[in-house]
Amino acid sequence: MSWIHHLLAGIGVGLVGGLTSGFMGTSPGGGLVVFTVLLLGAVQHVAQGTSLITQVPPTGLAGVRRYWQSGNRSPLQWIAWIGLGFLIGGAGGGYAAAAVSDSVLQWTYVVYLVALIALLILRRDRKDGSHAAADRDELPWLPLLLIGALAGFSSGFMGIGGGLAITVGLAAGLRVPQHQAQLVSLIFSVIPTNIPAAWIYWSKGLMVGWPAIIGILAGLWIGTDLGARAANGVGKAVLHRVMIALISVMALYMTHKALT
Repeated sequence: MSWIHHLLAGIGVGLVGGLTSGFMGTSPGGGLVVFTVLLLGAVQHVAQGTSLITQVPPTGLAGVRRYWQSGNRSPLQWIAWIGLGFLIGGAGGGYAAAAVSDSVLQWTYVVYLVALIALLILRRDRKDGSHAAADRDELPWLPLLLIGALAGFSSGFMGIGGGLAITVGLAAGLRVPQHQAQLVSLIFSVIPTNIPAAWIYWSKGLMVGWPAIIGILAGLWIGTDLGARAANGVGKAVLHRVMIALISVMALYMTHKALT
């Protein structure tokens, strides 16, 4: 493909990644990996490196602003503990990914997505419709640290940003309200905690060309804002169902790629 085709394909990848990121309140890595493989024809390692590298700039800032304007807040201590765990897990995941084959990464990615789907399906609200964490800002530091470590490792090992793990961990594991969990996750698309993992991929040349990178960044800026606008216009039940559907589609596609 010529550079203009790479640029346009990159914009398409970024738009899809940004829309899913803003709507589901996750980092855009899941969509970026899948559509970098689909639209740019990249192999798994290159798709993951591209995903991590394009998530270093604060492309999710517009999405964070939309959630904030809708009244959602994120306690600073949550960000601190999750961020610490993310830094530790991210470096470990990046080094681990460099040591395994594309096939192993693809199947790990599928298993990870299926596990997240199961957590979302099994998640239950309390009878009064509230969540245990809805009325307080303090959560135990150890679960937050572990959520961050899992998100960081998944980010480095699978190149997906870790946002899905943060959203599901907070919402399904610690009973944080869905929109608030999504805000916390999006904040980590602004804070460059994936730099250690991105550097590992960058140093090995595992990324697409610069025209596609520029296109992805442009698409992410626009797509994240549009997705966040849409998310704040619907209820948590809709967000929950859409998240399950989108993750299921990504899991099915990556299963197909792993089998071919």
